[in-house]
Amino acid sequence: MKSTLLNRLRGYVRLELRGRNMEKLLNALTTERFGVWDIRRTDQDAVELCVLVRDFFKLRSLAKRTGSRARMRIRERYGLPFALDKLGRRKMFIAGIVGFFAAIYVLSMLVWRVDIEGNDKIARSDIVQAAREYGIYRFQWKFRLPDPDRLSRELQLKLPGTSWVGVDVQGTRVHIKIVESARPDERPLMSPRHLVAAKDALVTQILAEKGKPLVRPNTNVSKGDILISGYIGDDANRQTVVAQGTVRGIVWEEATVEIPLVLKRKVYTGESKKRSYLVIGNRGLQLSGYGDPAFPQFETIPERKTLQWRGWSLPVGWLKETLLESRLEEIPLDPETAKTIALDQARAEVVAAAGADAVWRGEKIILHEKSDNGKVYMKVLFEIEQPIAVELPIVP
Repeated sequence: MKSTLLNRLRGYVRLELRGRNMEKLLNALTTERFGVWDIRRTDQDAVELCVLVRDFFKLRSLAKRTGSRARMRIRERYGLPFALDKLGRRKMFIAGIVGFFAAIYVLSMLVWRVDIEGNDKIARSDIVQAAREYGIYRFQWKFRLPDPDRLSRELQLKLPGTSWVGVDVQGTRVHIKIVESARPDERPLMSPRHLVAAKDALVTQILAEKGKPLVRPNTNVSKGDILISGYIGDDANRQTVVAQGTVRGIVWEEATVEIPLVLKRKVYTGESKKRSYLVIGNRGLQLSGYGDPAFPQFETIPERKTLQWRGWSLPVGWLKETLLESRLEEIPLDPETAKTIALDQARAEVVAAAGADAVWRGEKIILHEKSDNGKVYMKVLFEIEQPIAVELPIVP
């Protein structure tokens, strides 16, 4: 018999037997079918052997019957009964192991993450609110969640604009997949109207999609003139429609600009100083760079970093500040250069105010120009091509 797994579960000991008539005792062990193995002689009147725990307590009576009067000495103990006995004397250790596995089991029964995927038009906050109403939120018990198929149906009814909603529970994570329904863009209802001129202009382009055009290119129009009429047909068969189309024209915009003959700009000298802080929450502890900088005028460039852990930003980090010395530099301008800069600046402002579709065509007349108190003053008339049509409802 060998030290098998079954013997380790039963438990066995290695014994040293010392006494007279050892051969007679060993024969009796075999006759009585004791669970013994690995028998070896260590001395003239001593042997070592392995015996099952269940037969160990029968050895003493058997030794008396055979007249060997052997003395027994346990060398080693093996198997599950002895391991349990040791653990029984370490109750806190066992309690810690049991508590650890119990905590792991309890934590695995909670929802730790709710992932949402596929929403483009539907706000994430609306989906989160709808899911919370049906019990899907962080730190919810998983056994309290309804069936995923039922959750999918309820969320689809709760969220308008969805064609399918899928809910999948994967471990401690709930994954919500959204498929939005494709709907055509809703067009506002429009009543019959004309398209009229918003400003005095020279028409450069007119494209009528609906309605009747009343002007042609290279025609001067005044503010309020009808460009595309909402009436179609003759007097006998006249019909009102929603006039639609594109009308562009050149508009004259007057702008007043001024620019100093001395420009001031900030330049860096190359001198710098650095400071570092340990940041905890909204408070900082300075670590280096004490004292005021050696230069009177400077600009501060901060660089803050926070500690990250599994996607979470911790309220601990550090801040580095770089103080760059700066000074104002004066650049004198001649009147012609100042005039060019002023015109470029005024042109950009007028085009930006006219809209994204506006195009500069030129400046025709400088109404007024003077130099006074170190500045150049000008009034300029700009030609800007832009859309000029606005809606005018047709009142019955």
